[in-house]
Amino acid sequence: MYVSYLRNMSYIAAIMNPTDTQQKIIDAAIAIFNEDFSAPLEKVAEKAAITRRTLHRYFKDRNDLVMLCERDMQFKCRKSMAEAMNSSTVPLVQLENMLYAGINCGAKYSFFNKIHSRHEHQHNTENEACAEYDAMYENYKNIIFLLQENGQISRHLTVEWILTLFSSVINAAVQAESAGSIARNSVKKFAWYSFSKGIGI
Repeated sequence: MYVSYLRNMSYIAAIMNPTDTQQKIIDAAIAIFNEDFSAPLEKVAEKAAITRRTLHRYFKDRNDLVMLCERDMQFKCRKSMAEAMNSSTVPLVQLENMLYAGINCGAKYSFFNKIHSRHEHQHNTENEACAEYDAMYENYKNIIFLLQENGQISRHLTVEWILTLFSSVINAAVQAESAGSIARNSVKKFAWYSFSKGIGI
């Protein structure tokens, strides 16, 4: 148990104050695994412009790296989503800002959502990352319910469908921005237009 505690503390320390190389590896892994979860670690090392040997100085194996990626995404996206929720008391404005927050998180949001949506994922409410995902989902669901009660979103659309569309629009925005195919200042505008029209606003 003590070893587990020390290991957990090392994860927290790495997230709170990662070295430049650690953060470079984490960011590279998130970008690579978001596109292909089964991608080999060689691709992560290549993306981070380091050797495989250097990667293993910081992460003992793939699971170790994925776990720290998950905690990094959880830590950084939580702040953005909380700011979006607290940006207004108007549900529609909150929803719009949550979409922008997801886009700002980029591949971090996309990958975090994919991890918790995978068939292989074993959801455990006692797991911190799972609990964080549940909290984000509950906040999102409450906003949708309020908008449906106000008649701003059709009750014919389920929360699950709207969440799927929400995540898909964020993924499209992240990919478009990454590819440079759309001007950065237009990405959010197009994303909100597509999402809002898709749910009947």
